[in-house]
Amino acid sequence: MNTTFAEWLTTDRPASRAQARLVRLTLSFRTLLANRLALLGLAIVLALLVLALAGHWFVGSPTDQVLANRLLPPSAEHWFGTDELGRDILARIVHGSQITVRIVLMVSLIVGPFGLMVGMVAGYFGGAVDAILMRITDIFLSLPRLVLALAFVAALGTGINNAIIAIAVTSWPPYARLARAETLSIRNSDFVRMAQLQGASTLRILFNHIAPLCLASVVVRLTFDMSGTILTAAGLGFLGLGAQPPQPEWGLMVAAGRQYVLDQWWVATMPGIAIFIASLGFNLLGDGLRDVFDARSS
Repeated sequence: MNTTFAEWLTTDRPASRAQARLVRLTLSFRTLLANRLALLGLAIVLALLVLALAGHWFVGSPTDQVLANRLLPPSAEHWFGTDELGRDILARIVHGSQITVRIVLMVSLIVGPFGLMVGMVAGYFGGAVDAILMRITDIFLSLPRLVLALAFVAALGTGINNAIIAIAVTSWPPYARLARAETLSIRNSDFVRMAQLQGASTLRILFNHIAPLCLASVVVRLTFDMSGTILTAAGLGFLGLGAQPPQPEWGLMVAAGRQYVLDQWWVATMPGIAIFIASLGFNLLGDGLRDVFDARSS
C-alpha cells in the first residue's frame, strides 16, 4: 500500500500514538495558516524574539551618550532619531526588546502553571477546598490589576525582578478560573472514573488526565494576556517603578520623552510604536491559537 508522506500526516486512521500527534499537529498548523491575521501575529512575535536574541549584534550600545547629537530627528545615520542625551533610539529599542521578552516569558512561566494548578485542585476536589481557593481568587480579581501591581512594587521596591513578581502575583486568577471550569466539566468523565478505579493517585489523574485537557485553553489565554503583560510592564516603567535608568525599557523611554512630545515627537513615539506592535502581535497570535485549539469556534 503506497501512501505519500502528506497523506500519512493527514490520515484519519493513525496507526500509532506518535502518528496521531503528528496528524493533529499538521491539522493545527494548517488551521493557523488559514488565518492571515494570525500569521501576521506569529511573524511579529518571531521578529520580537529574533530582535531580542540577535538584534544587539547589529546596533550600538544603548547607553552611549553623545551630547552633540541630542534630539536629532530620524535620519540615515539614526533611523529612529536620538534622545535627550544623544543616545540612539533604535539601539535602545532593540536592547529594550530583551527586557520585554524577559518579562513576558518569566510572568508566563509563573502564572500559567500556578493558575492551572490552583484551578485544577479547586475543580477536582470541590467543597471547602474549592470555596477557599475561589474566594482568594475573587479577592485578587476584584482589585484593578495595575493598581495591585503598583502596590506590590511599592512594597517590594523598584526594579525589573520586582516588577515581574508584582505582575505575576496580579495575573494568575483568570487562569485559575479557566482551569477550574475545564476541570469541573471533565472530572466526572468516564476516563477519569476509570483511572480512579485502577488506583491512580490524585497527582497522576491531575497531571496525566486533566492537565492536558486544560492546557489548550490556558495557552490561548496566556498568549492573549502577553499583550497585557507588556502594557503593565510599560506602565510600571513609565511611572518609574519598573526598570530604572539607564536601562532601555520601552515604558521608561516613553516617560523620558513625554516632555519632548510636541517638538521632538520621535523620542516618545518610537518606543510607543514598539509597545503597540508587540502587543498587537500577541493579540493576533492568540486569536489564531483560539481557532486552532477550540473546535467549537470552527
